[in-house]
Amino acid sequence: MGHNMIADPTLNLVAACAVFLGIHIFISGTRLRDVLTGRIGEGPYMGLFAVMSLAAIVWMAMAFNRASADTFTLLWVPEPWWHHAAMTAILLAAILVVLGNVTKSPTAAGSGDLVDDPDAAKGILRITRHPFLWGVQLWALAHIAMNGDLSSVLFFGTFAVLALIGPPTIDAKRARALGERWDGYAARTSNLPFGAILTGRNSLKLGEIGIVWPLVGVALYFALVYGHEWLFSVSALPVR
Repeated sequence: MGHNMIADPTLNLVAACAVFLGIHIFISGTRLRDVLTGRIGEGPYMGLFAVMSLAAIVWMAMAFNRASADTFTLLWVPEPWWHHAAMTAILLAAILVVLGNVTKSPTAAGSGDLVDDPDAAKGILRITRHPFLWGVQLWALAHIAMNGDLSSVLFFGTFAVLALIGPPTIDAKRARALGERWDGYAARTSNLPFGAILTGRNSLKLGEIGIVWPLVGVALYFALVYGHEWLFSVSALPVR
């Protein structure tokens, strides 16, 4: 009985992570999504899915906090230099997240028609057509590496898995909806960063990205670093 009670917080976190992943794996990007949007419409579906996702994230966060406090299990001891490497990765992640949110992309919800624009594959999209999800991937893996505990592996690992399966899922959804129109855009871009550039299907033009939005990403990074303790009760600064 005692052992089961100790395990409960971790099992609760596992359940929350499974629900969050489940609604993305088995609904978003699948043919079930196509059926649902056909019956209730794109707008109502997006609203319902957003509510479900937010509820799952809140559950995950609460479960993570409880599991971290009640059943903390250290899997490895991060080396001091890991923290600096992870913080560098998070800086890049912040820039990618900002660029992914401000760049008009055919992969964004409701923006599929952008594939018809011959200049759609520009800016950060020349590097990867999924900058936001690559930012999430870096953020999640960096937190796993520098925390080293079971709860962090489960919590941040969930986002890492979602960021990994998200691009092919989104691409498949766009391919079903847009057909040959999507094929042309996909041929000029890549999910893997620099893939299209290295294979000669696109070229790197940093001037299209500019300096303003990357600087916003840097500002976001420092805001999160120095506000981390206030927001999450844990300092993001290295222990001296």
